[in-house]
Amino acid sequence: MSPLTPRNRTTSASSPGVIRVIHTDGKVAEWTFPADPSSVRTARTFVRSQLRAWGLESLGDVTALLVSELVTNSLQHAMGPIDVRLVLPTDPLDGLLVEVSDPLPDLPHERAARPEDEGGRGLHLVACSARRWGTRPGATGKTVWFELAPPA
Repeated sequence: MSPLTPRNRTTSASSPGVIRVIHTDGKVAEWTFPADPSSVRTARTFVRSQLRAWGLESLGDVTALLVSELVTNSLQHAMGPIDVRLVLPTDPLDGLLVEVSDPLPDLPHERAARPEDEGGRGLHLVACSARRWGTRPGATGKTVWFELAPPA
């Protein structure tokens, strides 16, 4: 199954600040966070914890930073839950796939922020830090995804 293919979802409400823990076993981890500013910190914490569990601590800082940027973008532009999904590569040469989805259908575009701009750097940061990245429309919104190179 492709990492972009929807999977069967199981839900749990056992974690504070999370609407659903969809899946955290095996090679996929998925969470749904509320459209609340505290979700940025919670998403970072969950991502770091999952990467530690997978033995990918070396990707923790950059992954947490980029997830923070994308969740913040979702909070600023979309009203509704935010999904974060990590997909562990099957092939060691493939990278870690990270997806952030929200209910807003408008696809974001990378832009060059001016020095005096307060925002507008998130997607540029993703583009500079990730091996690959992109966006895709969904049935009820969009997904911004990025892939990080495997640790050396």
